[in-house]
Amino acid sequence: MWNAEYDVVVVGTGFAGLAAAIEARERGRSVVVLEKMRNPGGNSIISGGLVAAAGSDAQRLAGIEDSPDRMLADMLAAGQHLNDPTLTRMVAEHSAEVFGWLRDHLHVEFRDGVNQLGGHAVPRTCATAKPAGIAIIRPMLERCRELEIEVRLRSQLRSLVQDAGGRVVGVEVQDEYHFPEAESGETIRIRANGGVVLASGGFARDAGFRRIQDPRLDAYIDSTNHPGATSEGLVAALVCGATPVHLSWIQLGPWASEDEKGWGVGSLFSILAGFPYGIMVDAASGRRFVNELSDRKLRVDAMLQQDRHPVAIVDSGGVSRASTLEQCLKRGVVREYQTLEELARDNGIPTAALRETVSRYNASLEQGVDVEFGKPLLPDLAPLSNPPFYAIRLVPKVHHCMGGIQIDTEARVLHLVTRAPIAGLYAAGEVTGGIHGASRLGSCAIPDCLVFGRLAGMSAASGR
Repeated sequence: MWNAEYDVVVVGTGFAGLAAAIEARERGRSVVVLEKMRNPGGNSIISGGLVAAAGSDAQRLAGIEDSPDRMLADMLAAGQHLNDPTLTRMVAEHSAEVFGWLRDHLHVEFRDGVNQLGGHAVPRTCATAKPAGIAIIRPMLERCRELEIEVRLRSQLRSLVQDAGGRVVGVEVQDEYHFPEAESGETIRIRANGGVVLASGGFARDAGFRRIQDPRLDAYIDSTNHPGATSEGLVAALVCGATPVHLSWIQLGPWASEDEKGWGVGSLFSILAGFPYGIMVDAASGRRFVNELSDRKLRVDAMLQQDRHPVAIVDSGGVSRASTLEQCLKRGVVREYQTLEELARDNGIPTAALRETVSRYNASLEQGVDVEFGKPLLPDLAPLSNPPFYAIRLVPKVHHCMGGIQIDTEARVLHLVTRAPIAGLYAAGEVTGGIHGASRLGSCAIPDCLVFGRLAGMSAASGR
């Protein structure tokens, strides 16, 4: 018995889920989107809204030469070549296309210019005008309303329903809000005539599940993710025979503040200003210890060595890039100082050592090369010498799960034993695995979600 019936059922209201819903609906299919939380957007809504786009018109306008092959090389290097190269190439090759889709089809507003993030060979990251994922989610939800796509909140997936032949034909959810006649704890069955798109995200907030994969990541380690970033969607797919990939590769972000919970407002400060336009030092020694624009894994590994206490420092010139500066100062996440000596005293940094570090770094800028750590020097990078100075205390937090279930180039979920697609089941976004290998490059998650989210919606709409 089915309580409701649609052509396509999408699980999750983040970037991947909404992209799938829009594509399926624009192809004339009836669509419902299920979200277990009280508000839509999932983890996507609190992301930084950063989109890597190789060969985009934004790069051409800035005179930056780039290509999908170059972006692919950067993604493979960060992933230690554990990536599925075919899937990773698809993200790189379609990154400029989905950036254009956001801007021109959904009317997402972006800031002028492009940014260089750690691990990228050139500046290729575009930032939304409002510095958060909500700047993308809101237009996506508006498009869903225009298309009359039903979005059901407080509808938590319990299981995927398969027929006798193994085809996924629907879902069981706990949904007392839309079906008030259901008794407490009773599950509701929703049929999917074309297919189910699983876009339920990662499991960074699921301390029990993530600790099974990596025993070091217990509940005492904070995460940048929202409370709903748990594993039930992934587990439901595994029960159906989906192939698990790289579940133990769990990324910690190097840019989060120890003075606030979760993602907060400090992360974008570090990403857009602290790392590209400043330096990171160990408070105990006052010295740099890593290339601030290396990939996330390299930076986190360096931060965790020898019980370091990292502090990122930028001056008044570089801080102009920090879109969240006002919020950071108001919340005490970033502090402002008139002199380096004052900054050193307040953060327990040896003053003489910090002065020497800054002097050596500034001398490198004059030479046009970071002789100490090989940090890429941006064309508009200036010496760290113009007060006031700004400091943020950093701590690694669980951020992204590279592992998930395996999909093919049409976003079909592959069976562990037969290696064939599981009929009726598609997936996109962080619930999938293999695309980012050992470590995801910053600003590559949104193109990943959009490329495969759109593909999943197209595949489910056509039934292929």
